[in-house]
Order: sequence, then C-alpha cells, then structure tokens
Amino acid sequence: METLQFKTNINCGGCIAKVTPFLNQVEEIEEWRVDTNNPDKILTISGEELSCDLIVETIEKAGFKAEQV
Repeated sequence: METLQFKTNINCGGCIAKVTPFLNQVEEIEEWRVDTNNPDKILTISGEELSCDLIVETIEKAGFKAEQV
C-alpha cells in the first residue's frame, strides 16, 4: 500500500463532509483523512496504484484545492 500527502484548503468538518463522497468514489483509495489541526490541512491518502493527478482532480471537483507535499 502506498501513501500520498497533499496540502489542501479543506479546513473544517463541513468541508470534510463535502469532499467525502468524491474521495469515497475513487476505487484506488483505501483510507483517507484530513488533519485540520495542521496549518497546511494535510490530506493523507492510502491505497494501491494511487495517481497524484487523479487525487488533485477529485479534490478540485469537490470545490477544493490540493497540492502534493
């Protein structure tokens, strides 16, 4: 399993609720979480054969920004 991290602007529970259905649709993602206490709002994603571009695209579809750390 590989793990990727992204700096995001997902900064509260409401934001997490908005992005959840988008991330849960990506088959390659097995687990994800956002550290809203971190100033960079780090999104950590674990899964198999993850694509950075796919993750960034998915986050943008949900209305947020993501940049790989």
